[in-house]
Amino acid sequence: MKQNDKIICMLEERQKEDIKNLNKAVTEFQQNFQKPETRREFDLSDPQALKKDTPARLSDNDPRCTISGLQKFLGEDLNHDRRVKFQKEQSREWSLQQQRDWKNALADQKFAEDLHDKNRIDLDQKAMELQRKDVETRQAVCAATKDFNRTQVAEFAERKMLEKRQEEEDNVAEISNLLRGDLLSENPEQAASSFGRHRVITDRWKGMNQDQLMAIRYTQQQQVLEKLRLQEEERQRNAEWDRQRIQAARAQLLFERHQQRLNRELRRTLDNANAQLSQEQKSKKIYLQEEVYSNFPTGQYFTQFNTTSR
Repeated sequence: MKQNDKIICMLEERQKEDIKNLNKAVTEFQQNFQKPETRREFDLSDPQALKKDTPARLSDNDPRCTISGLQKFLGEDLNHDRRVKFQKEQSREWSLQQQRDWKNALADQKFAEDLHDKNRIDLDQKAMELQRKDVETRQAVCAATKDFNRTQVAEFAERKMLEKRQEEEDNVAEISNLLRGDLLSENPEQAASSFGRHRVITDRWKGMNQDQLMAIRYTQQQQVLEKLRLQEEERQRNAEWDRQRIQAARAQLLFERHQQRLNRELRRTLDNANAQLSQEQKSKKIYLQEEVYSNFPTGQYFTQFNTTSR
């Protein structure tokens, strides 16, 4: 029993030693071949991750520094000191430049005012000179206009007198021409047209003479007589047509009556013939029934047939 316990203890010790060696071998293998930095998810638990990571901002123009990243604010650029110094120098230069510009502007303004005063004096002198010349010119123009108007009035009066004299002469000549002309004298020859004696000029024609009026009246009477003659001929022609139409209607009526009479005679003849034929047929029927078909065959007559082989 004791021996067995000792053996069991030795086995347990050996097992523990084997487990220890196995764990040691596993640990050495992991340290040599399965280092933490070779793992796929090592970056999630790397203690040096913050040291190895890229800084949030490398420069002021880093494209990663977006607005939503909140890595760069106004006045927090890396060149702040140099920028502030440059801005101060720039402000001083601007101030000096403004002072120089102000002095130059004042000098230019003074020069412009002096030049304006000088130009204004020159313009005033020129305006006075022009006004004086304008007054002289107006006086000369007024004098020339008065002379021209006097000349025009004299010419107008003379022209009116000549026109009045010419108008009086024209009126006298027109009255004389009217009194002696063909218009008032009613000369019939003035209305004669160059296209023939049968044509006249309407704006000069004064009317027809007695011969022309008599000829027109005679022509009208002839036309009336001709119209009456034509009307009489038309009346006679219509009367003849009416007479012929009445005669034709009468002849047609007589023909129809004759035709009706012939039809009645023919109908009467046919009726008589039909009555005679009917009487003959009745007589023949009576003869056949009483004389020809009076001997009716009996049964004995029919039994005599088919009694032999012949």
